[in-house]
Amino acid sequence: MGSTQRARGHERRAQVAVPRSDGAAAAPVAALAVDGAGGAGPAPGARRGARRAPSGWVRRFLANGAGVVGLVGVTLVVAVALAAPVLAPHDPARQYFDGLTLEGDPLPPSERFLIGTDLLGRDLLSRVIHGARVSLLVGVVANGAAVLIGLVVGVLAGYFRGTVETVLMRLTDIMTAFPALILAIALAAILRPSLWIVALVIALVNWVWIARAIYAQVLSVARRDFVEAASALGMSAWRTLLRHILPHLVSTLMVFGTLGISTTVLLEASLSFLGVGVQPPMPSWGGIINESQSYFLDAPWLVVFPGAAILLTSLSFNLLGEALRDALDLAERR
Repeated sequence: MGSTQRARGHERRAQVAVPRSDGAAAAPVAALAVDGAGGAGPAPGARRGARRAPSGWVRRFLANGAGVVGLVGVTLVVAVALAAPVLAPHDPARQYFDGLTLEGDPLPPSERFLIGTDLLGRDLLSRVIHGARVSLLVGVVANGAAVLIGLVVGVLAGYFRGTVETVLMRLTDIMTAFPALILAIALAAILRPSLWIVALVIALVNWVWIARAIYAQVLSVARRDFVEAASALGMSAWRTLLRHILPHLVSTLMVFGTLGISTTVLLEASLSFLGVGVQPPMPSWGGIINESQSYFLDAPWLVVFPGAAILLTSLSFNLLGEALRDALDLAERR
């Protein structure tokens, strides 16, 4: 038995130090893992880890059924908005002479007008499809501007502290004291209502909560050791912000970027319903409901279909944002 063990020891030593053909130092072979087929390659555990690394939060998101439903809904709404000129069966602004009854009432759903006509004899389906473009455009522009304003205010107040923090956070408190819808109505009434004015008004109303969330997160990140070490090494404040703090805010911005669109779509529909939003003849879901509210009992399709579009869009972005928040929060805890 002793001779057998000594022979195995000689075999191991021979495998560890194999002379190279070019006369250089012996190359260690033990670092290579030999698989079942006899070939050399990385260790199986390393191969499995390399495959898992990039897709952790994506797998958690896809495992969330509600999030997948929200993603499908958002994709559907975006596709309809982008392809509106192709999908709309009629010109949304055209008034058809045969689009009303002899009494002047809207036509119910039929083979020609799939979900009926509105008060002026226009195809309701075409107006709802084109209304998706208006709602998404206002939602994306307004929410993007709100996220940008909230990011700037929150980062400056949370990192520089002192007078900057006092001024910016007191301004945030003042804006929080006003009800969002009342403030939006007042601003829209003062300014001339249009598509871009509505987006600006919604952005000026919605940035407050984003700024407070970013401010709290920057306060937490700024106290961590790697940020203090960067400052101790002489790194400038702006470079510290760009390299060490802003990357930690990406997940928060992604969540607000999706959840906020749901809020902006609802607020735009509310302003248009009240007559201070997107103005006719541009189709807007809230504006369609406003024009048709007197016919709610006689022609319910005028309210049901644009209302269902608002519900689908808002719910889809809400589900998508909640699923992203859960997946990214889990990724940060690990």
